[in-house]
Amino acid sequence: MTKRRVTPLVTALVAGCLFAGAPGAHADTAAGADGTPSAAGAPRLGVDLDTVTIPELQTRMARGSLTSTALTGAYLWRIRTVDPTIKAVLRTDPTALRQAAASDARHRRGQSRGPLDGIPVLLKDNVNTRDLPTTAGSTALAGSPPDADAVLVTRLRAAGAVILGKTNLSEWANFRGAKPTSGWSAVGGQTRNPFVLDRNPCGSSAGSGAALAASLSQVAIGTETDGSIVCPSGANGVVGVKPSLGVVSQSGVVPISAEQDTAGPMARNVTDAALTLAVLAEGRAPHAGDPLDLAAASARPGGLRGKRVGLWRLPTLGPDVDALMTRTAARLRAAGAEVIEVKLPYQERIAELEFPALLSEFHRDIDAYLATRQGPRDLAELIEFNRTHPAEQTCFAGQELFEQALVAPPTTDPRYRQTRAELKDLSRRSIDETLAAERLDAIASPTNPPAWTTDCARGDNDVIPSSTPAAVSGYPSMSVPAGFVGELPVGLLLMTGNLRDGELLSLGASIEHHLHAWRAPRYLPTVGS
Repeated sequence: MTKRRVTPLVTALVAGCLFAGAPGAHADTAAGADGTPSAAGAPRLGVDLDTVTIPELQTRMARGSLTSTALTGAYLWRIRTVDPTIKAVLRTDPTALRQAAASDARHRRGQSRGPLDGIPVLLKDNVNTRDLPTTAGSTALAGSPPDADAVLVTRLRAAGAVILGKTNLSEWANFRGAKPTSGWSAVGGQTRNPFVLDRNPCGSSAGSGAALAASLSQVAIGTETDGSIVCPSGANGVVGVKPSLGVVSQSGVVPISAEQDTAGPMARNVTDAALTLAVLAEGRAPHAGDPLDLAAASARPGGLRGKRVGLWRLPTLGPDVDALMTRTAARLRAAGAEVIEVKLPYQERIAELEFPALLSEFHRDIDAYLATRQGPRDLAELIEFNRTHPAEQTCFAGQELFEQALVAPPTTDPRYRQTRAELKDLSRRSIDETLAAERLDAIASPTNPPAWTTDCARGDNDVIPSSTPAAVSGYPSMSVPAGFVGELPVGLLLMTGNLRDGELLSLGASIEHHLHAWRAPRYLPTVGS
């Protein structure tokens, strides 16, 4: 995409997403020693970091009432004071303030590179950075940084974004042990959910979700194979976008499966997520009428009147979540949407096939990635590393998924090829047929149950089927805050057809506005079950 194309796209995104307005005013910009929000000692910016949007920040920067240096310094202050409570950020970039100063100089010259110029961004620590370690949470990769940035990082830097640092994650993106604990890694320890500290932040983009809930950055980058952007977004009460497969380059991102992996933006509002995706997706130039054309889709905000949304209730997530979905449907209907209850077909068969396919793909893709890094050179060496390094066993010792992947059929095997072909067909039909049968704009479902208590001995307590159809098909999905069960956030997951990312963002912005469900965390030590 040429620079000429980016400028109108970004302008239209702002117009399309801002029509719904930002979430309501909330919270102070600082935190006390216990992590509870407090104004004591906070840098004074004249903005509320909890609720300010990127366009609002850029307006202030353009008129000189705010600098990227001040904004970046405020987020670094919050990381120093709040993050010890939640352990979301592994490391900050020592050059962050220099990056911000360079952005300020561009703003003074009237040469801003666009909406992300001077905006602090945190990266999940499975995204390659040439000047910072990239570990996937494992001490096996904790030595020298990669030789080059991931393509998405190159795009962020070219857009003027300030790389603030790296976030913790579920080690190896939750693809190591049969009973993992989301948000734990040998490098970063356990990330906590900012709403209730003994509850899990979900994974694998746990640190990115928790950091945004705690206002430690303006936006963050997560990655997903199945649920790893949307679940931590839902569990931490923020917005997360899993783009259509191929929209964002996966070059330089620690893989699980090239057939499902994608990076995507996470933010406290849809506006910021959309603007970030516009930068990440810059390499794919949409043609006229392309449903990925975020400019065209977002420039036609029409609210919810006449929109048709299929509600996939998933009562297995519990009666409290189901009651929240009932209230959510009522609010969407009151805003003019038609909500039709649906059930997606083929889900049992998709669940049977997905894991065996991922095992074969992981062996292929992780071997290729490890060959580019110092440390274990392939999956067999990585398994041996984990056996001989006690730090890798402090929460859970198992690496059953690694061991199963090592002996899985190769991706050249006809059995594997048949499995993946059937998966692709059934997952796409599950969405396409449902959309067509009811003439739907999107399908909605609960993103997550209320966060479970973190317990290394037990492992995760999450069977969450809502992310799987979009993840396996490669179609776009996103989570927006839906409300709360007690003190714990629950998201509304939206999915639609392939490459209809722009339409999904526009719909998500409308729903965000009408649900108005975002609120700041209270860092409670615990709550009743």
